[in-house]
Amino acid sequence: MAQLKIEPEKIDAIISKWNSDAEFTIEMMQDVQDLYRHLPRQALMRISKATKTDLGRLYHIATFYKAFSLEPRGEHSIQVCMGTACHVKGATRVMDALARTLDVEPGKTTPDLKYTLEGVRCLGCCSLAPVVAMDDEIFSHVDSSMVTRVMRRHERTMRERGEEGDA
Repeated sequence: MAQLKIEPEKIDAIISKWNSDAEFTIEMMQDVQDLYRHLPRQALMRISKATKTDLGRLYHIATFYKAFSLEPRGEHSIQVCMGTACHVKGATRVMDALARTLDVEPGKTTPDLKYTLEGVRCLGCCSLAPVVAMDDEIFSHVDSSMVTRVMRRHERTMRERGEEGDA
């Protein structure tokens, strides 16, 4: 798996932004998560030391909230709704097709750190089932035969936004 370069000075800048105040450890962790798409151990250790917060407490927070990840996440999030309406209309087949296309298991990240594939309980648009969210794009009435087209469309959108160089 590709490795993200952890830059201690960026972590320290985040800690300084919150004045090393233990009351803001969650905010520091959110900023680190935004920067690295996960919470690197090195960052948690620096936050722990600077705020005098027990490292175990930071790990408790990191594992309690679903928004945090201790494992590297992809640049792009792909969420397949697995709620009742989507499930009934074939979300499992869509998830399987995406997993094959990306060569990654649901809940995991591709080795190049480009995509994280996950099932979610509900995306709140049941009438459009089955639904796939790729970053901030929603794809409706997706079936397994559409996965390649949906991936290409998302990559084209990212290129048009200037968010991808070689999607």
